[in-house]
Parts: sequence; C-alpha cells; structure tokens
Amino acid sequence: QVQLVESGGGLVQAGGSLRLSCQASGTIFGISTMGWYRQNPGQQRELVATITSGGGTNYAGSVKGRFTISRDTAKNMVYLQMNSLKPEDTAVYYCNAVLFRRDYWGKGTLVTVSS
Repeated sequence: QVQLVESGGGLVQAGGSLRLSCQASGTIFGISTMGWYRQNPGQQRELVATITSGGGTNYAGSVKGRFTISRDTAKNMVYLQMNSLKPEDTAVYYCNAVLFRRDYWGKGTLVTVSS
C-alpha cells in the first residue's frame, strides 16, 4: 500500500505561481512513475505531468512550458511548480504513484486561479 498526501493548493491570481507537494509513504520501494492529475466537477480526471524513476518527464500540452514536475526520491516527494497560472488551471489536483502496475491516489488539493 502507498499513501499519498498532497499540499500546497490555494487561491492565486492569474499569472501567479503555486508549488504543490506530495509525500509518499508506506510500501514505496518499487514505485515507478509518479505524477499529477487534475479534475473539475463533471469532468474526467486528466493528466498534468508525470515523472519516471529515471527522471523522464511528460506534460500535458496545456501546461508545457508553465509547469515543472520534479521528484526527490530520498524524501519520497514529488513536486509540481506551476507558473503563469490561468483560470482554466482551476481544479482539484491529485498526486498519483504507480507501484507494480497499480495506481495509488492522494485525496487531492484544490487550486483556484482567479481572473
């Protein structure tokens, strides 16, 4: 079992920045990919960014160049630096970890970007 706890969400004006953090605990040895997804009510959860154990990254086209995902393996943390935020970035952001092909999710943190 993997437990994931997100932090760092909040209210920010358009053009501002936020940094999300996710702490992993439990059975963490063997976690391959970690990432961030987001979801709004009535919509599907969508990929924001992922990072592999080797440091390879993948971003949604809508956030490329504005968001940066990073990972501190020693601390079992993954981060999402979000710059130049837009109102359409408003969502609940969820941390994800893949362990032996099984997905684990945090409870999410709300990011609200005002115009």
